[in-house]
Amino acid sequence: MHPHYFIRSSRSKRALMIGLFGLAAANMHAQAAESPANTTSPTASLQLISLNADETAVKDDMDNLSDIADMLDAADESDDSIDSVADESALTDETGDIDTAIPPDVGQVSLNAISPETLKTFVAVVDLVRREYVDAVNDEELFNNAMSGMLTKLDSHAEFLDAEAYDNLRAFTEGDVGDIGIKVAYQPAAGYWVITEVINDSPADKKGIAVGDYLHQVAEFKLDEDKESNDIEQLLTGIAGTQVDIVTSKAGRRKHTTTLQRNNSHPQIVEATLVDGIAVIKLPAFQNNSREKLLESLINLEAPVSGILLDMRDNPGGVLTSAVNVASLFMSDTDVVQVKSRQSKSRTLSTQGKALLESLPVVVLQNRYSASAAEVLASSLQAQKRATIVGEVSYGKGSVQSVIPLNDEQAVKLTVANYMTASGGRIDGIGVAPDMMLQGSESTWEQQALDLLKERALESGVRFVRKPVEKSQAIADNVTKL
Repeated sequence: MHPHYFIRSSRSKRALMIGLFGLAAANMHAQAAESPANTTSPTASLQLISLNADETAVKDDMDNLSDIADMLDAADESDDSIDSVADESALTDETGDIDTAIPPDVGQVSLNAISPETLKTFVAVVDLVRREYVDAVNDEELFNNAMSGMLTKLDSHAEFLDAEAYDNLRAFTEGDVGDIGIKVAYQPAAGYWVITEVINDSPADKKGIAVGDYLHQVAEFKLDEDKESNDIEQLLTGIAGTQVDIVTSKAGRRKHTTTLQRNNSHPQIVEATLVDGIAVIKLPAFQNNSREKLLESLINLEAPVSGILLDMRDNPGGVLTSAVNVASLFMSDTDVVQVKSRQSKSRTLSTQGKALLESLPVVVLQNRYSASAAEVLASSLQAQKRATIVGEVSYGKGSVQSVIPLNDEQAVKLTVANYMTASGGRIDGIGVAPDMMLQGSESTWEQQALDLLKERALESGVRFVRKPVEKSQAIADNVTKL
């Protein structure tokens, strides 16, 4: 699906616990509208918050349904066993933290304000499921489902993460994108997309999805003969650990919705190839070390480079600050993105350090699956006229998610901010319009982009080499001009 890991320390657990209950009282691979700017991108910008070894779980005296009202009362009280830890925000470059305190308009509302009828209805529904559901379901599973439903109703990116999903989502910053472990093909005779392969022990396999099943829908997107295989693949693929709903059926039987987590993960590699002196760099996602991997790929070419084609097709985004760090390779002292959260003023993230690739002409290649952090990078390069953007309108995702731990094995992925272009323009629901729309089969787009870039390529290139210095300096000082 940069020089430092943007892993945030744990927030104030007191604020966290009360905040989560407050959300309950008031009542994350992305989903898209059918517009060109919002088609089928798999995900979102993420920030990770590290766990404290001494964090404690919510008290375990909440296991009796008859005690729900008491449990909600307890949420209004302070808990000295919950640590208060400063939030080192990954949304900022040097200063300013996201304020995790409960806002007055929420904090002053007692959870007792929940209607007794609502609590009574909730208990009645749980009891009904216990007694009447076709299979036995334990209370822990029911409450996990309730939490998951509460979050997914907020927006398509919010999620309750179990241990496996949480581990995979943390692993994403190392370079993992995931899928659910199936392959599909359209069969005209049946008139449906049919599952042709299910990987052993994949999330789909564990939930009973089988070869021959019909795939009718992925997230909110109904599948028909007009979809292409790449469309389906991108809908099923996203940042490792995120979840997606699919609708399947056995031939001639009722449709069934299954929620699956993209835990069939695979590392993403930054690849660079040299075509007539131009470096074609495929950047599949933004992880913590994307900047270093990009420079390493140029060093490994062992040849002068006269221009860069940055291919961000199908890039689902990732760590927002990674996009800023990659932008810092191309531009100096330049605003990249504005971040707006509910509880703090708008902040602007800017490039830092030496722009090692500043002299090279750049073309960015994107498609309708390029999302989030990929759109941040493209829009900033476009606004500064630093690069020409070609392809089609990108996905249009302008929200930032934080992963907030509840304990050692569970977490919540929650939308905490929106981002805009450096000039304040919207990305969410709109996307980044290319400077040049490319026509024909997407398989020809790379050559079209190369033809455009060749007109601007340097007569003499820039060669990237390793110098005999300490490893930590091997990349930062490795630019020699030919």
